[in-house]
Amino acid sequence: MKWWDRARRAEHDQAVPRPAAGRHGRHGRVGRSALTRPPVPAIGSRFDRFEMTVTSTADFLRGTWSDLRDVRFEIASMPIAESDETVPRWSVDVPGRRIVLYRVAIERLSKAHGVPLLQADEFHRRALVEGAVFRAAAEYLGRDPFDLGADPYH
Repeated sequence: MKWWDRARRAEHDQAVPRPAAGRHGRHGRVGRSALTRPPVPAIGSRFDRFEMTVTSTADFLRGTWSDLRDVRFEIASMPIAESDETVPRWSVDVPGRRIVLYRVAIERLSKAHGVPLLQADEFHRRALVEGAVFRAAAEYLGRDPFDLGADPYH
């Protein structure tokens, strides 16, 4: 088919104007929406998952133990003071009613069955973070971590 054989637009046919912005961009993706809707933020970063695990565990402990209701659970990246032997995973301030969990120390130095936390699956990652929160709360209360579970006889 040659160019002069193509059908020509009749004079009475009007050209349809296109919108200025266009629905499609260069690769056809401009008009698409985000993967998640605005009311549902995407939880994808390690910090978001760590914070969600600490918050849910702290809420459980506050509901179970009345001594922990006014305690603030905070997240810091690393401890300021250097230790000679080990890096602390948390610090407890009883007079200030505060427990500080060190995210990088827990994530990088904890191991799940010999596997570093960053390489472990989601279940083991959550279990190790919850265990750190339980141990920090047990140190705050002066109890054994296994005494803090949901037990009607505590």
